[in-house]
Amino acid sequence: MRGWWQEIAGLVLPVSCEGCGSPRTALCPACAHALTGEGPRRVRPSPEPGGLPATYAAVPYEGAVRTLLLAHKERGALPLAGPLGAALAGAVTAAAGPVGRFGTGPCLLVPVPSSRRSVRARGHDPTRRLALAAAGRLRRAGRAARVLPVLRQRRAVADQAGLGAAERRANLAGALTLAPGAAGPLAEAVRAGGRVVLVDDLMTTGTTLAEAARALAAVCSAGYSVHPPFTIHGLPGSPEEGTPHPLFERLTAAVLASSPASFELNRNSSRTRDVAGGEW
Repeated sequence: MRGWWQEIAGLVLPVSCEGCGSPRTALCPACAHALTGEGPRRVRPSPEPGGLPATYAAVPYEGAVRTLLLAHKERGALPLAGPLGAALAGAVTAAAGPVGRFGTGPCLLVPVPSSRRSVRARGHDPTRRLALAAAGRLRRAGRAARVLPVLRQRRAVADQAGLGAAERRANLAGALTLAPGAAGPLAEAVRAGGRVVLVDDLMTTGTTLAEAARALAAVCSAGYSVHPPFTIHGLPGSPEEGTPHPLFERLTAAVLASSPASFELNRNSSRTRDVAGGEW
């Protein structure tokens, strides 16, 4: 109820910018510009968790961007889904690479799932809402895209706020799984050349995205054969651990925002791999 009431109220009541408080606009030009930044870039947390796919972020998580994300996520500022989704679409485009490089299938956006408890508390699933907005933006730009919400939480996890990297890994280990009946459609989409991109609103330590990638890799152990096997670079147990498998190149990740340090670390890293540019 909260969501539709806020959308109606926004049409008839005075509004102010969710980013800076400027009157008579839900998003002022300056805060809208903050969502574009310098363009999507590869980001890396430090330390980088094993199994983390190549991840691209639209903008650093600071200033107006942080305020806007929190307004959408925690305060239910649902009209922000459009501009935030547009920024996420840019990161998805960078993560997915040129159209046709990995086949003719659509870009498949797989959102990191929220817990039922947080969805009830917030009144909406912010990551899934942004994924839908991003997919719509991509389609309007001429790129086939759809959202596949195939991941679920298999057990309760603690609030990640305030946890360090090691604590987050322990908290999330084995926490995500494929939804019942999702393995078949996902495997078929990959066989057809679909480009799988994990999406989230924010990356901090990268632990959540690494766990989501591990859960997606379980498609091979769910009775659905994908050839060659779906492996994750750096994930313990991969047949060719440490060597990127050809099919892994179809799995990347995109987030709207990441910590400013993850942009700097990537800029100075000699290990940078520009998937969008075709260099590994």
